[in-house]
Amino acid sequence: MGSEQLDLNLLRVFDALMREHSVTAASERLHLSIPATSRALGRLRRAMNDPILVRAGRGMAPTPFALRAAPRVRSLLDEASALISADRAFAIGDLQRTFTVRINDGVAATLAPAAVEATASAAPGVVVRFVAEGTESAEDLRDGSVDLDVGVGDVTAPDIRTAPLYRDRMVGVVRADSPLGRRRAPTLAELCAHPHVSASRRGHARGPLDEALDAEGLGRQVAAVVPTFAVALLLVASTPYVGLVPRRLAEQHARSLKLRWFPVAAPLPELDVRLFWHARLDADPAQRWLRDTIRQAARGAAGDATGHASV
Repeated sequence: MGSEQLDLNLLRVFDALMREHSVTAASERLHLSIPATSRALGRLRRAMNDPILVRAGRGMAPTPFALRAAPRVRSLLDEASALISADRAFAIGDLQRTFTVRINDGVAATLAPAAVEATASAAPGVVVRFVAEGTESAEDLRDGSVDLDVGVGDVTAPDIRTAPLYRDRMVGVVRADSPLGRRRAPTLAELCAHPHVSASRRGHARGPLDEALDAEGLGRQVAAVVPTFAVALLLVASTPYVGLVPRRLAEQHARSLKLRWFPVAAPLPELDVRLFWHARLDADPAQRWLRDTIRQAARGAAGDATGHASV
């Protein structure tokens, strides 16, 4: 270690630099000027006797030492935050913090607006940073890269906490002027008479619907494969294709996109949307407040439609 002393403020700068890999982006995250962040990086380099970030093409890349230190620094900051707030009243309105929430687009399109509105009204100093799904690795929760994970599935690791948000199911969606949209409950054979768009982040054309169709001796024509449910909705709105999307997504956006949605006569698996976080943040009052806020937003974002979406 160098002669420069480390303190919590310097560690916060280190954490922001590790998250952003950019002095400019880190300064925005910390609400500091770029020169102040650059000076803090210089102090970190002297204190840690390491470059921390080095030029890599047009950007910057962390050194091996910085990558090893980043998870420990994040854990220290989390523990310090919990310690400082443990013995005093927690004032939500005074909270200044950025939370990173990993979420898939089908859930984000229905949950994010309600969550952001509820968060901003109670804590204007809070920034909710939504990031797209990638590997869905629990390591991102462990090292603090992601504060909360919202999605379908389960994690059995003992250090990962989870809570249910809501249950959803897949429905069919077509343009309002499609003859299929005038049927309240199209048969599987009628579904197969129209080209389909498949939403798959991994590019798969087949899914649970195809297994149900195989059992009935039927098959569908998949005309396009797109990476997200939101793109599937937009494609359906401008083509004669049939799409399968979560019901909440269809309920909230079918009217504005001039679409109709309908139940699918097949035993498709239900979608259990859950919230995941790391055990070290279980008692953190700020994170606990965010989890409660998202749960309330999930309840409030539930669609009111109970049948066909009209336009």
